[in-house]
Amino acid sequence: MDNYGIVLAVFGAILAALLSGIGSAKGVGMTGEAAAGVVSEDPSKFSKVLILQLLPGTQGLYGLLTAVLSLTQLGLLRGELIQLTFAKGLQYFAACLPIAIVGYFSAIYQARTAVAGVGIVAKRPDQSGKAISMAAMVETYAILALLISILAINGLK
Repeated sequence: MDNYGIVLAVFGAILAALLSGIGSAKGVGMTGEAAAGVVSEDPSKFSKVLILQLLPGTQGLYGLLTAVLSLTQLGLLRGELIQLTFAKGLQYFAACLPIAIVGYFSAIYQARTAVAGVGIVAKRPDQSGKAISMAAMVETYAILALLISILAINGLK
């Protein structure tokens, strides 16, 4: 039996969760390090820097959502794997790539922006909304990648 199609499709789903998750973990960690310094000096700024720290974590959620959607369509979560040709498996793999790749990089770049935002909050806490807005702008590209991955996966039904 030819299992290459399903293996390729599952690998795509795993990459979506794995790469975006790694990017988010790295991003949340980077921002947390910067935030910890600010909070050690002024604990009242905790809530403002926490929002900035949370932002790079969303890409991991987007990758997880994409993986669950793919694995559900593939029947893996029901324990009834569907049969896929190599070409169809390759299509699933390709459908997962946008959020896998963009999720990884956008989480890291969002974290870099969030770290800069933590610096803004440290010096000018009244400007935290601007810091959050700047970091949230990077999120746009992760959302677009998620949309493309979801549309591509749903188009494979």
